[in-house]
Amino acid sequence: MKSLAKDTAIYGLSSIIGKFLNYLLVPLYTYVLARTEDYGIVTNLYAWTALLLVILTYGMETGFFRFANREDRDPKTVYRTSFMTLLTTSTLFAAVCVLFREPIANGLGYAGHAEFIAMMAVTVAMDAFASIPFAYLRYQKRPILFAALKLLFVALNIGFNLLFLVVLKKNDVVYVFISNILATAIQTVCLLPFTMPRGGRFSWPVLHEMLRYSLPLLVLGVAGIMNQTLDRIIFPYLYPGEDAQAQLGIYGACFKVAMVMMMFTQAFRYAYEPFVFAKHKDRQSVEAYADAMKYYVIFSLLILMGVIFYLDIFRYIISSHYWEGLKIVPVVLWTYVFQGIYFNLSFWYKLTDETRWGAYFSLIGLVITLVLQIVGVPRIGYWASCGSSLVCYLCIMLLSYFIGQKRAPIPYDLRCIGRYTLLTILLLAAYYLPIYLLHISNMWAHMGIGTVLLGIYLYVLTKRDFPIKDYLYVFRNRRNHGSSR
Repeated sequence: MKSLAKDTAIYGLSSIIGKFLNYLLVPLYTYVLARTEDYGIVTNLYAWTALLLVILTYGMETGFFRFANREDRDPKTVYRTSFMTLLTTSTLFAAVCVLFREPIANGLGYAGHAEFIAMMAVTVAMDAFASIPFAYLRYQKRPILFAALKLLFVALNIGFNLLFLVVLKKNDVVYVFISNILATAIQTVCLLPFTMPRGGRFSWPVLHEMLRYSLPLLVLGVAGIMNQTLDRIIFPYLYPGEDAQAQLGIYGACFKVAMVMMMFTQAFRYAYEPFVFAKHKDRQSVEAYADAMKYYVIFSLLILMGVIFYLDIFRYIISSHYWEGLKIVPVVLWTYVFQGIYFNLSFWYKLTDETRWGAYFSLIGLVITLVLQIVGVPRIGYWASCGSSLVCYLCIMLLSYFIGQKRAPIPYDLRCIGRYTLLTILLLAAYYLPIYLLHISNMWAHMGIGTVLLGIYLYVLTKRDFPIKDYLYVFRNRRNHGSSR
């Protein structure tokens, strides 16, 4: 748990700083781009990018961790095999998309803007290839270098956006994609000297084994990412009227306000995945998984309430033209909580090599998402989009838990998790009821009520499961021990 906390702190710091800095692009886009439709284009194409990234990595990142930690496999051979395979498939994808950029653009509704397709294809190809070198840095336990390279991309991306959109006043959406491809290219060039394969060899038998393990994860990944992005991909086709892209822009911008929850989930994942596969050799690992789940839930609920209680401040991340969609933020936050719990639960089928279960769950979730959006979007717009994601992750989270406890039981502290979940629901009710019953509209009153309620949660947390005095006692002992040495 100390190792997990240390890595989470480093990965989390880079992830949170990076995501926070990318937060700055959201107000930049919503304030500088001429129309809400422009941000709708950004939302739609980046949703496609997320889906394509999963397809182009086809589960090899997780497969690399699995086989590199096996005693009967040479980690260098596993890495070289993964590296060369991703390099080949990513290059082929980029070449095909650039060659056929015009028909692809016409099919996606961007006729006359084939350059969008070419730039995004090359960008996603570089990102897909870089997933294995970045995984290798995590395997080598080099979180500082990992974080530095990730932050380099963020800094470059923001810098190019500021250059084009603010300094040069090129308020055209094409410069968003130009900034992205330039930053990705520079990051990839800087990454390669640290991660070029040294030793090992390309092995067809190893590749065959890795693909057999990873391809079910591709189905899982495609269905999973579609559960996250399908709303932004198909929204323009389902929403009636000519303002579909404008509504998508509002939805996408408000969705970004809830990203602080995703930051925490992603930071936890970066440290947790290699930790789990390495810890699997330890017979006491199930207790560590149970503790990790408990603290994930406790702190994710804390973040959820923090965003909701201070939404009057967070709303300034986006232009007031988008504020009509802010009511979806609590729904998106709960979706992220369920998504993070589902991810933590998913290790039972990864560690038992029964990855087909992940594909089953994701496909079930995809069906739920697709049906609810087809039925709901034409009637209630983006409320159906965020609602379908919430129902999707709640259902597959429950399925994964009950089936996993039968096949590979882990003693999760359900009493503690349930206690904090109930407390969160009660505190949210105590926040919303006086606001709506008494029609309180003052933002300072909102935040005052929220601060008191957040204090109650922190009081319970420090009294029951995170006693400050014990940690201060340990810290003082360590400091005294260090000084005596």
